Amino acid sequence: MPDSEDERAASAALDEREVEDVETRRAGSSKVVHEVVRLQGEGELRRPAVALLLSSLAAGLAMSLSLMCELFLRSHLPDTDWSPLVYYLGYPIGYIIVIMGRLQLFTESTVTAVLPVASSPSWAGLFRLGRLWSCVILGNLVGVTLVSALMASETIITHEQRVVALDVLSKLEVQHWSRTLTLGIPAGFIMASIAWLLPNARESEFWVIALLTYVIALGGFSHVVTGSSQASFLWLSGVLSFKEAWAEFTLPALAGNVIGGTGLFAVLAHGQTRSDFAPDEPD
Repeated sequence: MPDSEDERAASAALDEREVEDVETRRAGSSKVVHEVVRLQGEGELRRPAVALLLSSLAAGLAMSLSLMCELFLRSHLPDTDWSPLVYYLGYPIGYIIVIMGRLQLFTESTVTAVLPVASSPSWAGLFRLGRLWSCVILGNLVGVTLVSALMASETIITHEQRVVALDVLSKLEVQHWSRTLTLGIPAGFIMASIAWLLPNARESEFWVIALLTYVIALGGFSHVVTGSSQASFLWLSGVLSFKEAWAEFTLPALAGNVIGGTGLFAVLAHGQTRSDFAPDEPD
């Protein structure tokens, strides 16, 4: 129902059904969105470690579909300047499956867990957050590496598709770790934005996820999970060394995603609504 004098006055000219329709259609306030995301985070923090590991493993397997869909599209396109605009359309596939399927993905489900800890800081909360992050990143990386091994051995793709994949991913060979960290920051911010936007998406979740993750692909930003599926494929194909794949890509991407998703977004999102939860001062 309207909660201010102006809103009550404006709704006086509407009948009861029209008032209810207004309430249904208007987007939730930042305070409402904050509480929805915080409650989601509380639920994630309470989940058993085994459930987190299994869900994140499934997410890692699903995220490899982003690389595979890009590969399948690329194999049917000419080598032109505009072709990335088309084969990058395959990049959101893994994200759509994982996020709409409510699987555990590092940077999406993990950023929601920051809000309960930021709202009520405690050592117990930090421990649970660390447990969540550790389980999710481990499961995600194991999942993408398993699929990369199947791709590198040409078990689930053809030799021709493997050659195309190596050609598409060759840019990872020359990217310095500091560049990966820098490009990981906007990727983390975008993924955290998805978690913040979904409560108000109103049956448009598919487009929110697809469009924002497409931006990650277009910008060449570094997401630790999808990027690790690419890096592990190159490592298992003998193109990158173990150090180049994991120490010079995965770890910097992880750090950048945490800075962008947790440092720049979750904390700022909590900060803008913190005053809304403060008790009213007496007149």
